[in-house]
Amino acid sequence: MKYRILGKTGLKISEISLGTWQVGGRWGDKFSFENAEKILASAVDNGVNFIDTADVYGDGGKESERAVGKFVRSRSEQLYVATKCGRQLNPHVNEAYNVKTLRKFVEDSLQNTGLECLDLIQLHCPPTEVYYRPEIFELFDKLKNEGKIANMGVSVEKVEEALKAIEYENVTTVQIIFNMFRQRPAELFFQQAKKKNIGILARVPLASGLLTGKFAKDTKFSAGDHRNFNRDGAAFDKGETFSGIDYETGLDAVEELKSLFPDKELSLVALKWILQFDAVSCVIPGASKVQQVESNLKVLDFPELTELQMNKIKEIYDSRIKKLVHHLW
Repeated sequence: MKYRILGKTGLKISEISLGTWQVGGRWGDKFSFENAEKILASAVDNGVNFIDTADVYGDGGKESERAVGKFVRSRSEQLYVATKCGRQLNPHVNEAYNVKTLRKFVEDSLQNTGLECLDLIQLHCPPTEVYYRPEIFELFDKLKNEGKIANMGVSVEKVEEALKAIEYENVTTVQIIFNMFRQRPAELFFQQAKKKNIGILARVPLASGLLTGKFAKDTKFSAGDHRNFNRDGAAFDKGETFSGIDYETGLDAVEELKSLFPDKELSLVALKWILQFDAVSCVIPGASKVQQVESNLKVLDFPELTELQMNKIKEIYDSRIKKLVHHLW
């Protein structure tokens, strides 16, 4: 495993880490503590030391945090836990965000995980207006002084939100969708994040599985899988599902990428592409089974992409994808 510094947190984290939305989120499978433990063990046994979860992952919204906390407490390695708060609000609107409620969410996460201090707490894709409310961000300084959190960050939908968030001194990390189908963050945001020593967590690295190259027009997703019910943003921001790309357009772009890398596993190309941006602290691919963890970790032995290959990938994005998503997120 290779490690990178997570911005001004100073934490040395695995460049391939683990996201746990698939373990307990809206991917069609019922949450299983046994399966979660196997996935976590596979990742950590292979050098992963950073685990990203949230208080809304899993049936009822607690299971993922509980599974992660129980597992971390059972291990002797130095493991870092990042969780998120805010998405429990219903309706999830700016007016629902207040200091008292967010404090309770953080304290609930501490109880769920059984940890004394959260290594990183992140606002979970709040509405844009929240980024303009200093009192929300000031809360996390108080929680840090109380020893309940070590660091504060944000998970965002839009580049504009990321740029606003890092104006706050206590924001140490930004979790943002970044992949071969969502390239805008590599422009102004990465430049500004490097200037301010902000850790960047690249989420949705495989565009909800599209960039595995294993889907087809007739691929079926279960009723409870967000790739079935959220393509138009019916449940949450549609950019979370297939990176906001029309499914068939995405398939066409994938075929072109496959022709560029005919003898390579496309998911490894996608992960390596992200890691070649030095602004990125780590990639957090999810996994719903151990085999996916093992597959993702193969990128550690994957050769660097050449300048020509990187340029070709950008050409595919520019010709097929950019006009559809670049201005939206």
